[in-house]
Amino acid sequence: MSEITTERGPIHQIFNDSAKTGVLATPDDFTSPDEIYNVLIEKIKAYHPSDDFSLIEKAYHIADDAHKNQKRKSGEPYIIHPLCVAIILAELEMDKETIIAGLLHDVIEDTEYSKDDVAKLFSPEIALLVDGVTKLTQLNLSQDKIEIQAENLRKMFLAMAKDIRVIIIKLADRLHNLRTLQYQTAAKQIEKARETMDIYAPIANRLGISRIQVEMDDLCMQYLYPDVYAEIRSAIGERLSEREGFINDMINEVTQYIKEADIEAEIEGRVKHIFSIYKKMKTQGKTMDQIYDVFALRIKVNSVRDCYAALGIIHEKYKPIPGRFKDYIAMPKANMYQSLHTTLIGQGGTPFEIQIRTYDMHRTAEYGIAAHWKYKESGSTNVSNEEEKLNWLREILEWQNDTKDNKEFINAVKTDLDMFQDQVYCFTPAGDVKSLPRGSNTIDFAYAIHTAVGNRMVGARINGRQVPIETTLHSGDRVEIITSQNNKGPSMDWLKLVRSTQAKTKINQWFRQELKEENIVKGKSLMEEYCKSKGLVLSDLMKPEYMSVTLKRYNFGDWDSLMAAVGHGGLKEGQIVNRLLEEVRREKEKSSTDDDVVREINSQHREFVIPKGSIKVRGIHDVAVRFSKCCSPVPGDEIIGFVTRGRGITIHRTDCDNIMCMSEDERKRLIEAEWVAESGAGEAEFTTEINVYAMDRSALIFDLTKVFMEEEIPIKRIEGRVNKQGKSTVNIQFGIKSKDDLNTLTSKIRNIEGIIDIERTQG
Repeated sequence: MSEITTERGPIHQIFNDSAKTGVLATPDDFTSPDEIYNVLIEKIKAYHPSDDFSLIEKAYHIADDAHKNQKRKSGEPYIIHPLCVAIILAELEMDKETIIAGLLHDVIEDTEYSKDDVAKLFSPEIALLVDGVTKLTQLNLSQDKIEIQAENLRKMFLAMAKDIRVIIIKLADRLHNLRTLQYQTAAKQIEKARETMDIYAPIANRLGISRIQVEMDDLCMQYLYPDVYAEIRSAIGERLSEREGFINDMINEVTQYIKEADIEAEIEGRVKHIFSIYKKMKTQGKTMDQIYDVFALRIKVNSVRDCYAALGIIHEKYKPIPGRFKDYIAMPKANMYQSLHTTLIGQGGTPFEIQIRTYDMHRTAEYGIAAHWKYKESGSTNVSNEEEKLNWLREILEWQNDTKDNKEFINAVKTDLDMFQDQVYCFTPAGDVKSLPRGSNTIDFAYAIHTAVGNRMVGARINGRQVPIETTLHSGDRVEIITSQNNKGPSMDWLKLVRSTQAKTKINQWFRQELKEENIVKGKSLMEEYCKSKGLVLSDLMKPEYMSVTLKRYNFGDWDSLMAAVGHGGLKEGQIVNRLLEEVRREKEKSSTDDDVVREINSQHREFVIPKGSIKVRGIHDVAVRFSKCCSPVPGDEIIGFVTRGRGITIHRTDCDNIMCMSEDERKRLIEAEWVAESGAGEAEFTTEINVYAMDRSALIFDLTKVFMEEEIPIKRIEGRVNKQGKSTVNIQFGIKSKDDLNTLTSKIRNIEGIIDIERTQG
């Protein structure tokens, strides 16, 4: 075979496709669900040993009937979505149980079927998969509230730990939704693309499923950076026509050399996906003309021996560029990826890249953890000998237990996902390989070996030479860690030195444990001081029922552990006091005559519209309606009203933490509210706040205010502070007209150098 391909197929297909998304034709192009179902069965037949498709057919008919009255935003029958999700799973060559769960993944959430119904109709295993995906679907990872986002991430990783197939189904679900994102509003497009780029695409990469990851990256880029995407895509198309002859000549040349060496091989040309080109341009500060490995050759052979034999032939025939050879066969990436990469000088001095791998390695590179699924005719499914491949997931679960600070947990997960893209590979004295984020030092290496090694570390040797412990590691280094039983433990300064999330988590865990008693005393003292500054008596708030709710809210088992978290700095004393005060307020409201308030409100039959806010609350007249300060709704947010005693109705966002934490009794006092028109309040201005987290640098405030000036958004207040780790938190209060404007603003702020995260906060 000698064909020029992209990451997703023949190159002429992607660049001759006139569809908006620029991806290969998908089953959405078919008009009949039955026709799509037939495509699904053909794809399963191509790899699955069983010819019995009765359960899959049963799942299709049940899903078709359950969704019969539902339509997608595109106007198509809803059943097309689960069918396309199932086809993506079949392309990953997943087991039948996973494909059935893919067909049924929305029935529990959107139809009358329950988890028990699915278990009776199919099996408890399939019911668990469907229920797991349903719970992931209900999570909103774009939440502005740190606490809610952290809780959602924790739930996601727990679901993955129970059965990794749950996240694989969710990835397929998200991929198909991205393929049809053009039918959503502009705000929803940006929200879903950002969420995918931050969480789902990196998870797909972590699991080694590049077939999904690369398409997700490109699709998200279209909505987040549409101009850059179009520019790069156009440039690739132009360069393709210029270099197609060169690439075909190289394929023919290499094919001839490999044949002469009696090596059976499949050779193809390919184009790197657009987002990876964009990333390289951005990180290396290069223009499109300076990226010379946009096109590459891939050689697939039968054995590892053939890989190295082919490499020897290629290096004999072409001059390799120094420093551009990588052996991922001897030192695989953490997501199981294996291949030989080399960059050479071709005809006329033109550089080109070659990747050499076995067919099994190629399958793993495309499908990751999904490539190792084994099928049994009994219907059960397991992943054999792949436990070590899920070490990362086990680390995440350890962080969940060790890290009670929600912001720390979110940053740990996102930082780990980001850093995974760029790794260094170092050896222990025994020859074991440890992969670490680029920029790691010997302390990171020590904690990668074992927690106890890190805690007892007193020195290190690199390649036999003693070095300072903060020395940065490079791929190929042989590292020896020197330990001492007399060492009392890590230094707090190490937190500023280490690069890996694992090391930071383990160091923080040590300090929390070792200094727990001291932190408990400090936490209680901070609580007392805070209450005094607010004119409160702490003992009045410390009722067992109030404390119990607060412990549950922050996921602690006892009050001392919570106080230790406050003393350590993981939680703010103000957060805890405000939560206790909220319970005091709720108890007072429960004892009031709620029925009288509701009766007075419901006795009126006309709608009351706030002139400025353009909000209407059904069945309300002449009752005070005000915005909550806890979530500061703006037009475009989904909203709801809450009946309060003596203060009328408070308008909240539906994802407000206070609303989501309400008891069943309190939920009875919620009342429907909505913006009068989709455009919201027209020219009315709404006050909201964001916190911008960034690496501290000069001109940061200038760059932030410049974005506000360009968007003509008035700043009402701006405050900044820098912590000991050199990270800035900038709180900005400003006026905004709609959520669309807010999304556009935050999207532009994210492009500023050094930005780590943005969250909406209290108004």
